[in-house]
Amino acid sequence: MSKDKTPHQRLWEMIKDIRFGMLTHRHGDGALHAHPLTTLNQGLGEQAILYFFISRRTELGQRLRMDGNVNVSYADPHQDHYVSVSGQATISDDADARRRLFNPLAKAWFPGGPDDPELELVEVHITHAEFWDIRESKPTQLFKLAAAAVSGERPTIGEHCEVLV
Repeated sequence: MSKDKTPHQRLWEMIKDIRFGMLTHRHGDGALHAHPLTTLNQGLGEQAILYFFISRRTELGQRLRMDGNVNVSYADPHQDHYVSVSGQATISDDADARRRLFNPLAKAWFPGGPDDPELELVEVHITHAEFWDIRESKPTQLFKLAAAAVSGERPTIGEHCEVLV
């Protein structure tokens, strides 16, 4: 990733190729629950909104209406990319957005297309994000960890960045 990109661009670069995000929300009993959801975005945009489709048959939409504070986490262990996004989730009635975001994979879950009565569009308005980008090779990471264990100092591996929206 290039240093001349904005934090939003760098955040999008980290998650754009990760197929699923784990959306965590608070359940009615206070416990945290997580669901794997497919990110529908083609980009992050200035508004920093993530989009997901969910089914009305599940209780997720009801839970998000009661408490929209969510976290979406992404991990790509092969690239050593890790992202945590916090935000406010809402259920959107935007029919144009549903049509724009609908894709052939969504048809497997919602055979009625973007107007399927079971389909709900979730918008997560990002308020804070963190990412970890480990650029060193595995042998270099191991060497740095071993050196840190011997020296007693914390290893410096990769980059950690916070993005406030």
